[in-house]
Amino acid sequence: MDKDEFIEFTRKRLLLFSFNCISFLSKTYLKHEHIVLKLQLSKCSTAIGANFIEAQATSYKEFTHKMRIALREANESKYWLTIIHNLNLGDANVRSELLKEINEIRNLLGSIVSNCNQNIKKNAQKT
Repeated sequence: MDKDEFIEFTRKRLLLFSFNCISFLSKTYLKHEHIVLKLQLSKCSTAIGANFIEAQATSYKEFTHKMRIALREANESKYWLTIIHNLNLGDANVRSELLKEINEIRNLLGSIVSNCNQNIKKNAQKT
């Protein structure tokens, strides 16, 4: 897979994750005290892809920064999904699939950020 194919594949995957989170939340009955979970998960799950897309049209430094933000948003999504899972809110199968997907997304973004960090260190050593 070349760079453009990887970007398109990842963009679609992150968009699908956002759609799936919003769909899950819209079908899940939440009590008043659970509304914060809905708001937080909807914000951070959609921010992952938004930051990934923004990163594509920037300098390398800004790309690295946006990818770090995307990873942080993925970590936050995992946090809120874990709370939702532990409270047994919504469809158990969908929760499990979302948790599986966010773990894979976190690994993917973590690898990108790690590569960026290595490249920054290499460039710093050259100067």
